[in-house]
Amino acid sequence: MRERATPTLSAIIVDDEPLASGELTFLLKDFPDVELLAVGRNGLEALTLIERFNPDIAFLDVQMPGLDGLGVVRKLRDRETEELPYFIFSTAFEQYAVEAFKLEALDYVLKPVDKLRLAATIERAQRYVQEKQSQQLQERANSNGSSQEGPAPHPKLVIRSGPRNIIVDTADLIYATIDGGVISLVAQQVEGQSNYKTLDELQANLDPAVFWRTHRSYLVNINQIREVVPWFNAGYQLKMSDKKAAEIPVSRVQTKRLRELLKL
Repeated sequence: MRERATPTLSAIIVDDEPLASGELTFLLKDFPDVELLAVGRNGLEALTLIERFNPDIAFLDVQMPGLDGLGVVRKLRDRETEELPYFIFSTAFEQYAVEAFKLEALDYVLKPVDKLRLAATIERAQRYVQEKQSQQLQERANSNGSSQEGPAPHPKLVIRSGPRNIIVDTADLIYATIDGGVISLVAQQVEGQSNYKTLDELQANLDPAVFWRTHRSYLVNINQIREVVPWFNAGYQLKMSDKKAAEIPVSRVQTKRLRELLKL
């Protein structure tokens, strides 16, 4: 069994107070295993960001105009969304804690946020995410009648292109991306959509030595990288081998992995 590293957490912050969201954003910079994807200002934006990015954790202010943080969780549950983030409520008021934990919040943090308290919350979130990933791997192994860590990589993929279902070798897949819950696949000779529901599910059926999650929303074939392009703040983008020479972002937390992979 492969040793699992501490999982990287993708996160969003939603708070109608710019000072509060700015403070939390600043504190999270000291946690390299947390990738902040977006910052929102109200509950409606929270719904949009969660649907778009599918983050691991969501920091929500309790009191917000229009739709408060507790209302965000209730709405998502009414939609019967399968994968929800772990919710961390932040507020200056203690009286909402009971209601928050009734909604199975991961944590309830009082403002101003203390860095040591935040560290304990993030550590707890990492433990929960790791346990969930382990459970999913075990379920996949059991469903395949194997004691291995997940199913064996599939040699073929189906790409839906219009009315056609085209079968391609996984080695020909250049990259995959997800937007609005839809996975798009780009291969050597064809582009289209996947029947998989999440990038995690797709990745679990591909060779882990070949396919790398550069970003929450992107999965790339490392053999199809043609150029590494320096980007802002010591970051990088990857130029791929498809006809459009797509440029794929590398998240801040994956930059170290890129340097190790390509000896940059």
